[in-house]
Amino acid sequence: MRKMLLLIIIVVAALQYFQAEDRRGVSVQKDSPPEATAPAQYQQISSPKPVPRFSCDGRQYCSQMTSRAEAEFFVRHCPNVKMDGDRDGIPCENDTRF
Repeated sequence: MRKMLLLIIIVVAALQYFQAEDRRGVSVQKDSPPEATAPAQYQQISSPKPVPRFSCDGRQYCSQMTSRAEAEFFVRHCPNVKMDGDRDGIPCENDTRF
């Protein structure tokens, strides 16, 4: 009988404790994703976009590129490329491959 009474007291105390936390604004939800409970200052930080792993290796022409992303990297980062004739920052505009 004493064990049952002690168990009931513990359960009631635990329920009161968690209800008091809910009233103070502390989240007790177990199923919510971490983004929903994180402070606003951390929700707005986003991880940087992955940068393609290209390197300046001497290629200069659109015919030597395998993708538009690669051509854009070369135009932005490599010297002496000949892929942007009108110098608008968009390489290989007439290349139908991409």
